[in-house]
Amino acid sequence: MPELVGKQVGPIGLGLMGLTWRSTPPSQEQAFATLRAAIANGCMYCTCWNGAEFYGPPSYNSLILLERYFAAYPEDAEKVTLSIKGGVNPETHQLDASPANTRRTIDDCIAQLKGRKKIDMFEFGRRDPNVLLDVTFGVIEREYIQTGKIGGIALSEVRAETIHEAVKYTRVVGVEVELSIFTPSILTNGVAAACAQYDIPIIAYSPIGRGMLTGQLKKHSDLPVDSLLRQMNFPRFQEENFEKNLPLVSKVEEIAACKGCTPAQLAINWTIALSRRIGTTIIPIPGSSTPERVRENATLVDVSDEELDQIEEILKGFTPAGARYPAIFQTDT
Repeated sequence: MPELVGKQVGPIGLGLMGLTWRSTPPSQEQAFATLRAAIANGCMYCTCWNGAEFYGPPSYNSLILLERYFAAYPEDAEKVTLSIKGGVNPETHQLDASPANTRRTIDDCIAQLKGRKKIDMFEFGRRDPNVLLDVTFGVIEREYIQTGKIGGIALSEVRAETIHEAVKYTRVVGVEVELSIFTPSILTNGVAAACAQYDIPIIAYSPIGRGMLTGQLKKHSDLPVDSLLRQMNFPRFQEENFEKNLPLVSKVEEIAACKGCTPAQLAINWTIALSRRIGTTIIPIPGSSTPERVRENATLVDVSDEELDQIEEILKGFTPAGARYPAIFQTDT
């Protein structure tokens, strides 16, 4: 089994964004049922949960939901390896890795959990280009890791150069990056290679391509009206690009049908199988907001070397139409 911060974890984790950060979040009752399902399907090991201070307003973000959940189910706290992102300055609404805001964001995250659960990994949502890494990491190391307040430092949405620089100043316990058959760019841009070089686990968010690889989106109008992909104009999901990206989905559906699994299960387990090729652990964290979806996404499916080769050939002939994010978002920091 893979390890994060010295703990054995299940091969498939859970992304928490959809439980609190959407126009109409699911009810707390549904969210609790989803989290319970994730515990039950954690393969008898700790399960990796990934949330954020900015996944929703301060009154109901990942940490508030988790505090309420662990208050109701305190026995589950030890069954979870928790990764939390933060770093957005509440006054400027910009990423801020200054010592003052580093203390503010971590202290607030710890306070919101009310001692119910320790943060095992803390990540800034993006790298702040205005603050040196050693300054930020120095504060976190001295004041939070060495004092036992959090477990370790992870990186999020970074380029290879940032990883090479970061390991000079701290032990990086994980790197969270987008990875899916729809977005395999870390395999060629040096990020996966850097993680393998330093034996850093990759935490793969959006392994089903933000829902594209489920096979449930057959036309642009299938996107829910309240979807963030619509509301924030994600380029790959704009109408002019959507149709151009469907042929990849069809290929994934064909392979999944031959294996007797769902397209989502194939996509998620493809990321796990890549671990054999790149030489470091990959833990996918698909987002789920219902117990049924958790159970589907947590199903382990063997993806053979031949199938990896088959998908690699498909990707050689496919270039996604549209950028990963709208221009207002920082990427590859």
